[in-house]
Amino acid sequence: MNTTTKVILGITVAAAAGAAIGMLLAPEKGSDLQLKIKEGAKDWLAHFTGLLATGQELASEFKSKAENVKELQSELSDFRNS
Repeated sequence: MNTTTKVILGITVAAAAGAAIGMLLAPEKGSDLQLKIKEGAKDWLAHFTGLLATGQELASEFKSKAENVKELQSELSDFRNS
C-alpha cells in the first residue's frame, strides 16, 4: 500500500469515526439517529468499495508491468547468449 492510499484510508476512517461520535452525542430521537447512522454506513461502504476497486486496478497495472519486465529480461538474456 503506497503512502497516498494510506493517507486516504486514514482520512476516511477518521471522518467516519468523527461522524459516528458526533451522531451519538447529538440530542435527537433514536429513530432519526439510527437512520443517520445507516445512511452514513452506506456512504462509507460505497467509498470503501471505490478504494478497493482502485487498489485492484493498481495491482493489475503492476502485474502487467512486472510481466513486461520479465519479457524484457528474457529477450536480453537471449540477446546475450547469441
